[in-house]
Amino acid sequence: MTGVRSSSLFRRLRPGLLAAVVLSTAVLGTALSAAPAADAGTVTPAAYPRVAPAPGGAAGSVAAPAGTAPPTSPTPSGTPSTSPALPSAPTNLTASEVRSASVTLTWTAAAPGCCAITGYDITYYQEFGDIVFSASVGAVTSTTITGQLGAGQQYTFRLIARDSLGQRSNWSDALTVVTPVTDTGPDTTPPTAPQNLTVGEVTASTGTLSWSPSTDDVGVLGYNVYRFDGWFTSQFVATVPGTTYTTPLPASTPLRNLYYVRARDAVGNVSIASNTVTLPTTTTPTPPPPSTCRVTYRNQSEWQGGFVATATVHNAGAAPIDGWAVTFNFPGDQQVTSGWNATIGQTGTTVTARDVDWNRVLAPNGSATFGVQGRWSVSDAPPTGFSLNGAPCTAG
Repeated sequence: MTGVRSSSLFRRLRPGLLAAVVLSTAVLGTALSAAPAADAGTVTPAAYPRVAPAPGGAAGSVAAPAGTAPPTSPTPSGTPSTSPALPSAPTNLTASEVRSASVTLTWTAAAPGCCAITGYDITYYQEFGDIVFSASVGAVTSTTITGQLGAGQQYTFRLIARDSLGQRSNWSDALTVVTPVTDTGPDTTPPTAPQNLTVGEVTASTGTLSWSPSTDDVGVLGYNVYRFDGWFTSQFVATVPGTTYTTPLPASTPLRNLYYVRARDAVGNVSIASNTVTLPTTTTPTPPPPSTCRVTYRNQSEWQGGFVATATVHNAGAAPIDGWAVTFNFPGDQQVTSGWNATIGQTGTTVTARDVDWNRVLAPNGSATFGVQGRWSVSDAPPTGFSLNGAPCTAG
């Protein structure tokens, strides 16, 4: 078993940008392949940051030395290629031991193409993060990764073979593991991952998440719920004992709102994350424009069964109002019997007071006062909401 050190290589790309860099990835991987291969058990530090080829992507070939003239003629169509055969991808990548700060990987060796296998390059990253790490080993089939690993975290590993010409194979399948929170406690085994995370009922302000329960060798204590922005930030949302959680809908952002769940046991071990789901976002209502009118209503006198009141409508806007109609609702059982300085009508509890010719125009910062007289039997409570020509007014 050969230990290696690992170093940060690059930040992961947003999913939408991945296709745009596949070509440059292959070219860059080709240029790097000219570096001497490491002996088994030694580390090949990255000379400079680079983007790893997309899993399953085509491997690069050896770069031509600087100044080399291009071939004088292309290979005729139909002529078999004479390019050196590439190694096959390594297979059966597994974790034979997972500890709080190290992971031991084993795999089945790649089959050589034209040339001997000289080593393997390993990339790995913490799930829901954007930093990718790299390590290199010689022609071995097992190694222990210790760099940049932490307790209680989820990591995904891949590796690729390289031969004596610097050619690289396709990537192996991905392997995902979660590290325990302790190596010495009574429980170092994490629960199984929650399955089938789905979005249930969604209201105007909340959404309900549900999932299938996890299992554990000792017992599942609860579930941690997280929100992920789809880029590099995960936010812990809540810990719940059951398999449902109702959360406020997130605010709209330029990034994504992905949710996932991890089971936890009594000592704090957490499972591999569930699948992710998306909740709809809340929308911030457009604030109404500022009111351009104000109405003041006052009971001038009141007696059992009758009242006299006045109302003043004020134009708070910058333009004159040519023709006005003030509308309000009586909260009690008042009935208007007469009025002055306005044409007043009532339907049910709704009262409308319209201008008369001589006060038809309200200049900016101008006002008009009208009065009403009426009767009541149960309540003479004053109205609290007013509108001018259909637009709401400030009261008071």
